[in-house]
Amino acid sequence: MERKSGILLHITSLPSSYGIGDMGPEAYRFVDFLAETRQSLWQILPLTPTDLVYGNSPYGSISVLAGNPLLISPELLGRDGFLKREDTSSLPGFPADKVDYEGVSNYKENLLNLAYERFKKMENNREYEEFCTENSYWLEDYVLFVAFKAYFHRQVWSEWPTKIRDRQKEDMQFLKKDLHDEIEREKFIQYVFARQWLSLKRYCNERGIKIIGDIPIYVSYDSVDLWSNTEIFKLDNEKRPYVVAGVPPDYFSETGQLWGNPVYKWEALKKRGYDWWIQRIEHNLKLFNLVRIDHFRGFVAYWEVPATEKTAVNGKWIKAPAVDFFCKLTEKFPCLPIIAEDLGVITPDVREVMHRYGFAGMKVLLFAFGEGLSKSPYIPHNVVKNCIFYTGTHDNNTIKGWFEKEAKFDDKKRLFSYIGRKAPVEELHWELIRLTMMSVADTVIFPMQDILGLGEEARMNRPATSKGNWEWRLLPDEITPTLKRKLMEITEIYGRT
Repeated sequence: MERKSGILLHITSLPSSYGIGDMGPEAYRFVDFLAETRQSLWQILPLTPTDLVYGNSPYGSISVLAGNPLLISPELLGRDGFLKREDTSSLPGFPADKVDYEGVSNYKENLLNLAYERFKKMENNREYEEFCTENSYWLEDYVLFVAFKAYFHRQVWSEWPTKIRDRQKEDMQFLKKDLHDEIEREKFIQYVFARQWLSLKRYCNERGIKIIGDIPIYVSYDSVDLWSNTEIFKLDNEKRPYVVAGVPPDYFSETGQLWGNPVYKWEALKKRGYDWWIQRIEHNLKLFNLVRIDHFRGFVAYWEVPATEKTAVNGKWIKAPAVDFFCKLTEKFPCLPIIAEDLGVITPDVREVMHRYGFAGMKVLLFAFGEGLSKSPYIPHNVVKNCIFYTGTHDNNTIKGWFEKEAKFDDKKRLFSYIGRKAPVEELHWELIRLTMMSVADTVIFPMQDILGLGEEARMNRPATSKGNWEWRLLPDEITPTLKRKLMEITEIYGRT
């Protein structure tokens, strides 16, 4: 691999007049900024639909393959003839510095309804028909799920009438006829999303910038993925999970983490040749150039907890057929561009699988300044070439936020000893960016908040909390000529162009 650097910034965090970042003009301007500063990677979070009920997390979705309607650009809808200028002339007073998910959801739903009504009056659209045909393997189930969920007052799918819950063809067909317009509307929305996203991806790639996408290993229970694939998950006779996913107690949590996601029946997947996973990877490789897999260790062994438990303490490790699975994947995709999220306590069997297939792991500089700094795997002098080296991720505080709110006196002392001076807090982010850039790691990534030197108020996510996350947004005037020049210079100095 060549030496590269890039920026982590989710689409929702881009500037926009419509209350949330989207795939419109500001996304293209951000790509121009990346190209101008010699960056070659843009990392984002999952693009799948989010829900107010689940705290707007991109890691909890009703589909692992569909696109998030909130990311559709009204400006591009206007350019393509689906909206008129008057449709977007009166904007609510959205804040510029954070996402108002509820306000945006209501506003964009109305806009998408208008766009769909105009689309219905247009001549036959061959591109639309081709999209529906090429994506029918997931699209047909997805649009039914969305329409049925609205019809049944947003109930969890396992609470739907038994024949619809169990996907009885005759009953589904009857309801499908009643909901024809709602179903077609959802197809149109997914077509528009794919059209806008693939255009943006093409723009990136033409400028030498690759996009890193994100795949959560688990899926949400209340999703089309469960409803249409119950046989590959550990569910009881009522189609509810009898065991769920989590991680065991560790240094950070005495009771572990109980995520609550259904776990896979790997034997059932194996019998099917892992077709569901192969389709999922193939779909994501059309959307992205590389993919980060969240909680990679779950492919080797996963922590399984009885669904009746209140904490993750009483779980157990269950082996997964990692080697067989990745052999099948690499048969289909000989050069599998996977980044393995391997943070936390990782056992030798996980390392062996990563090494066998050449998957790059992750290192986070903010983890390096505790006790035992000289031997830390996250300190620059110990970082390996085949890894992605971050100052922090979407789950971490910013550099400034960490220093001001989380770092202990001794952590700060070790940090200053390592860089050789007592740097003022307003310069600290560049000091840590420089440490990361000069490492031997093939690839380094910086959250945009760290490039800007922002504090805790700009944090993207606080794990184990459900409110106030995923809201931070970049302001248009924060990217200054001085910042561009500094980022380009440091990128060139350390040979990452």
